[in-house]
Amino acid sequence: MEQQKLNYYCPTDELDEDLTIDLKKIALMIWSKKGLIVKVFSIIFALTILSTFIATKKYVVESDLYINKANNSNMMEINPYAIEELGAGGGMAALMAGSGGALTNELELMQSPLVIDKVIRENNLVCKKLFGIFPNKKEGEYISTKSFLKKNVSFENKKGTNVITIEYKSKDPELAYNVVNSIINNYVELHKQLNSEKSKSDKKVIETEYNKAKKALNQKMNAVSGLPEQAAAATGGLSAMSAFSKSAQQAMSNLKGQIVAGQKSRIAVTEEAEKVAALSSKLEWAKMVDEMSDSSKVLVLKEPQKLRDFEYSSPKLLMNILLGIVFGFLASLFAVIFAENTDKKLTYSMLGDNIIYNLENDFSDLKLFLLANQDKKVSIAVFENIPQDTVEQLREFKNVNLVKADITEEFVQNIKNSEEIVIFATVGKTSSKLYKQIKTMLSEMNKKISQEVLI
Repeated sequence: MEQQKLNYYCPTDELDEDLTIDLKKIALMIWSKKGLIVKVFSIIFALTILSTFIATKKYVVESDLYINKANNSNMMEINPYAIEELGAGGGMAALMAGSGGALTNELELMQSPLVIDKVIRENNLVCKKLFGIFPNKKEGEYISTKSFLKKNVSFENKKGTNVITIEYKSKDPELAYNVVNSIINNYVELHKQLNSEKSKSDKKVIETEYNKAKKALNQKMNAVSGLPEQAAAATGGLSAMSAFSKSAQQAMSNLKGQIVAGQKSRIAVTEEAEKVAALSSKLEWAKMVDEMSDSSKVLVLKEPQKLRDFEYSSPKLLMNILLGIVFGFLASLFAVIFAENTDKKLTYSMLGDNIIYNLENDFSDLKLFLLANQDKKVSIAVFENIPQDTVEQLREFKNVNLVKADITEEFVQNIKNSEEIVIFATVGKTSSKLYKQIKTMLSEMNKKISQEVLI
């Protein structure tokens, strides 16, 4: 039984072939365009550096605010009734939740129209012409809070802290300073207003309850009746006589009833008095909070600073140097690729894979190829004149045929019966159009180019 031969196909073999890179060709391609690379890189680099001094300067003013959550009338450190006001469950959860949620609320307040609208009007931030040229229907109107928050301004809560950083960027350092100041001042005023309204409301509610409780206490004190408990100590004789006399028994019964009534009255008065005392304590705290309502829980850790003309944040020279290097490199690369594909003369990128880069130095490589294929007919398509001594050496090979590369019938007939094709050309001198046409013709004739030799 004839054994069947199996051929295994491994895709990685083909992949390795596809990924073969001729580093020498790339290096020579770059070297041949070194003049172009230097010019393009220098121009882009110089323009980028120059933009540092002629571009519009941007100034950034910033400030750090510490939100002191302890200085709040609803917090347990100041008001011992905070948990009662918030609720047993929700109150403790709110107190134990930390500053994250609370500062989220502060950020929302800071960016609310209650603050930002005032900032816009104080700094006369109005709609202008588009790009400073095209008319705008809203020109002259104050910008909206939404538009203000979209650009130039940022609010950031520093992670793990109660600190909020405000930044504003502008071409005018004076405007940047004024805007940050306005945000801080209006945010502080908003807090004072909120604290004041709440403290007055709390004080009014507690004071009303206190007055009701005090009135009820007075009524109960006026309605106190019966005998004190100590009166029972003086009834020893009457208690002994009650065993023998019905009138003494009746008197003793009435006396005990009055003592019980007196005890109930004193308990009611005591309970009402305790209620009044508790409300009185709360009222004292409410009055203290009302007095504190004008104080702010915002501490400015870093005051906004007025910037001088040279204290701009962008453009920065060092950053532009780095950008100039990057953009210069990319522009040079694009210029090389563009030049390689549009050059009217032969370039290295137009060459194939099997290349002899220098005929004079590497003639032995060509000779090795010709000797290996001496039993085949080899045609050499010559684009440029080759040295006479090279011609003499090639004539030693009987199977070699030198042909002038051209779009002619003679050229077609000379290579028609050739099994191997070699091209002689010169980078930067041979016409790229003719070179491509010859390669296209050979491809249509199913003639494979075995070697490309540079002369």
